[in-house]
Amino acid sequence: MTPSTRIPFPVVDEVSRHCLQEEEPETVHIEVHLPGRLDRSRLRKAFLEALHRHPRILMREAPGGWYRRRYEWELTAEPDVEVVSFPSPERNALRDARTRALMEAPPLSLSPPIRLEVVEGAGPAEGSEATDMVGLHPPFQGRGAASISGSAAGRDKPPPTGSQKSTVLFLTINHTALDGPACLRILATAAEIYGGKDNSPTAPPTRTQEPPAPPENTPSNWTRPARVAHGTPENSPGNGLLVTELPLPHRPKGSPYTVNDQLMAATALTIAHWNREHGEAPRPLRITMPVDDRPRDTTMPIGNGTRLVEVPFSPEELPHDPADMPEFLSRTAQRTRALKSLPRPQLGHGAGLLTAPVTPVAWRAALTRGLRRAAAPWTSTTLLSNIGRVPYPLDFGEEAGRAHAVWFSAPARMPRGLTVTTASTAGRLHLALRWSRALLGHGDGAHLRDLFEHYLHTTEVAP
Repeated sequence: MTPSTRIPFPVVDEVSRHCLQEEEPETVHIEVHLPGRLDRSRLRKAFLEALHRHPRILMREAPGGWYRRRYEWELTAEPDVEVVSFPSPERNALRDARTRALMEAPPLSLSPPIRLEVVEGAGPAEGSEATDMVGLHPPFQGRGAASISGSAAGRDKPPPTGSQKSTVLFLTINHTALDGPACLRILATAAEIYGGKDNSPTAPPTRTQEPPAPPENTPSNWTRPARVAHGTPENSPGNGLLVTELPLPHRPKGSPYTVNDQLMAATALTIAHWNREHGEAPRPLRITMPVDDRPRDTTMPIGNGTRLVEVPFSPEELPHDPADMPEFLSRTAQRTRALKSLPRPQLGHGAGLLTAPVTPVAWRAALTRGLRRAAAPWTSTTLLSNIGRVPYPLDFGEEAGRAHAVWFSAPARMPRGLTVTTASTAGRLHLALRWSRALLGHGDGAHLRDLFEHYLHTTEVAP
């Protein structure tokens, strides 16, 4: 490819570009924990080579006048900036790197729109004020329960991992240009170049293909869904983040549902419980779920490649007794399978019409922002992005080792204001809660984490 190669913005990129806000940057954060150290020059060289092997990531927004019909990506032969940096290994380096990943989006005007920070000697992921864990496995409480309580006794939690020799890789991505799975593919290529180890993706789990279930009597998409109730907002703008490690939920052999369905059920029950606690009347929930059909090998298209579906739940179907959980999980599984099987553009048919290049892009931007504000009450309640089992070993060789924890987080702008992102590595579930500070505070995030852990535990039932 030559530096003059230009690509029109796809629909997802254009809509995101129209709606950018300085106070809540559209960043995706990926956090990879390694047990050992990396050689700085060798890592820089490996990551640069990985960028060249996936040249679609070497792009910047091409300049243009207000009257142009398209935003365009300009592909470059080399990066415009040094992508890899090594901040000083200070006491709060881990926390500060997380903060930068939420507050500072790599600019679209410089190629590539990603940043890789390498925090050395960070120690365990857990133990800082942003990631402390409280283990709660109380008995199942009914629909009217106001809070949860319990102790950490018997909790399946291994001792914290990490040491002064450990390394944490922070990938910060401008979500207008790229998504998390695409950049994880870049990092897997860099790991293979650096360590000389095979980082090919593992085969996805094989599941029996069943015909989609017939349409259910679910809430209409024209029904205004529940919003996440306000907690204790913070005065500062932007997003807050809490990451934690949990056991993978047990699923009896032969269950008709997947771990993703358990996570979906836990998310719905968590939001319903939170809203009850804050005096909100029951309303239907709609949970946005990204679906990614791309291959995970080196042929994976780089960019924003997921499509979004919305999973609805009526207040009446949420279980209030443990005996009702298997039926609820099976119904959730039928619903998610049916939605995944439906052919649908990434953002729906309306977005394609909205981004048709028949008027200047500046006019479409104003229209898109206006429609976004008008449609805010119909925006889904929250987003659950389950990456699933991280498909790559992310093995950087003998000295640095293989990743033992990988966290992702997705933007959490208002009016949705809360996103739940999960991935599993080394047999553990890595959960990130990210919220708009205009909606919630850190204490609210910690309580939501405890609620989620509790309700995820309640899905571990025999069918």
